[in-house]
Amino acid sequence: MPPHHVPLDFVFRSRAKEEKAPAAKAPVTNSNETRDPQAPKGRPTPKRSEAQSQRRSVANSSMTRKEAAKRQRDERRAQMERQRQALASGDERYLPVRDKGPVRRFARDFVDSRFCIAEFFLPLAVIILVLSMIRVPALQNIALLLWLFVIILIVVDSIGIAIRLKKQLNTRYPDQPKRGAVAYALMRTLQMRRLRLPKPQVKRGERP
Repeated sequence: MPPHHVPLDFVFRSRAKEEKAPAAKAPVTNSNETRDPQAPKGRPTPKRSEAQSQRRSVANSSMTRKEAAKRQRDERRAQMERQRQALASGDERYLPVRDKGPVRRFARDFVDSRFCIAEFFLPLAVIILVLSMIRVPALQNIALLLWLFVIILIVVDSIGIAIRLKKQLNTRYPDQPKRGAVAYALMRTLQMRRLRLPKPQVKRGERP
């Protein structure tokens, strides 16, 4: 029998089909799907629902910060109100740090239980200033002498208060820190009694 001859065009068509078959199996990407410009090539951007949830979480976190700031302001306002009431009542729990402790309390009571010349400094200073403004040489000389007299009295009285207070503190509170307590008491003597803070808790003449 004569040999069977295969047409050449059939061979070429079969080979072309085989080469195109793998290409047909490749996954087809959706051209309508958007890409994230910062994401690696070929990775789609998050869906709209994911983006909305991210925006909501950011909004919730910002509200949380606002609430925290409001809470801090309320707590600070409440603390200041407690301190104001403590300065009027002498409640040790809410006093400022500079007024806390048994040493500072005793220093306040020591000053408040007696008359101090320094507490009359402001009214005396106003009187002396008025006298010095009058253009009468005799009154101006009197005003100058009063200035010197008041200053000397205040210095002598303050030295006496400092010595007695330091002795009392060393006797009553030998193990307590007493730094600054004497200066704290002397600064209190310069204030008029009804203007002192914390408010006086003892009467004049009462033993602290």
